[in-house]
Amino acid sequence: MFRGFFCTLGVSIMTAFGKRFDEAERVARIGIYANTGLAILKGVVGYWTGSRALIAEAANSASDVVGSFAVLFGLKIAKRPPDADHPYGYGKAETIAAIIVSVLIAIVGVEVASNAIQGLMEPIRKSPGWWAVGAAVVSVIVKEILFRYTIVLGKKLDSPAILANAWDHRSDVFSTLAAIIGIVGSIIGEWLQIGWLLHLDAWAGLGVALFVIYTAYRLAKENIHISLDHVWHEAEVAELLETVQSVDGVLHINDLRAREHGYYVIVDLKVAVDPHITVEEGHLIGKQVKSVLLSEHPQVTDVMVHINPYNPDDLVKD
Repeated sequence: MFRGFFCTLGVSIMTAFGKRFDEAERVARIGIYANTGLAILKGVVGYWTGSRALIAEAANSASDVVGSFAVLFGLKIAKRPPDADHPYGYGKAETIAAIIVSVLIAIVGVEVASNAIQGLMEPIRKSPGWWAVGAAVVSVIVKEILFRYTIVLGKKLDSPAILANAWDHRSDVFSTLAAIIGIVGSIIGEWLQIGWLLHLDAWAGLGVALFVIYTAYRLAKENIHISLDHVWHEAEVAELLETVQSVDGVLHINDLRAREHGYYVIVDLKVAVDPHITVEEGHLIGKQVKSVLLSEHPQVTDVMVHINPYNPDDLVKD
């Protein structure tokens, strides 16, 4: 019996979200290809020109490749249908993937900061040159395009992992802009023979590192909050309440909780019905409530309805 229930639930979830996963996996693969290319470009040019800021950027892009693989892995697990051990599905795998991405970003940030500090302690006599600026500009353009594409898709699919990836792209845009400022400042310092300006490349590398670490903290904080069964607040459940109240036979809603389970929502609610109707009639009202919530709110994938007898003198949560 339970096997049949989980299979039925799994089919309904997979039918509703099959296309979602295809699109999400596509954007993760695009991120892998783009970041691999950028990591190679910035790494080669950074090593050739001696730009610590660009080498820091190359390490950042390399971490993005690993992060994209983590997102892809999380998506593949998240799309598994519910089973006896995981009756609510594997939706939280995406959130876990997003947390993994944030941890990887933080590790790279610390390593890049260490490298930049080392550069600040060494004498610098030559700037990285304009090739380093060109590679950084290419990175900014590619990353901004990736951000705009990924953020739109992440919001459309309501995917925490894809959204984490999108903001990682945007953080790369700002960090690379900082790197450009540092490299150009270093070039100017070489022209004018101003020693402290030559160190701007290393300072930019440190700025990139601090920005990366902050991005990792923000992403981790947000996704840890989601992973702890975040429950929708009053404003967020207003539409759900309105839907339930529209069902014939529902006299009062005693309680309604909508909790996020990764990319989808599970609703638990208690509704009050006429105490003089039959058990079967009350059961049918509960089935109608579930059906309406599932059909009118695509993000809701499971509903548990408890039926209470209506008592006008006792309208409190049971």
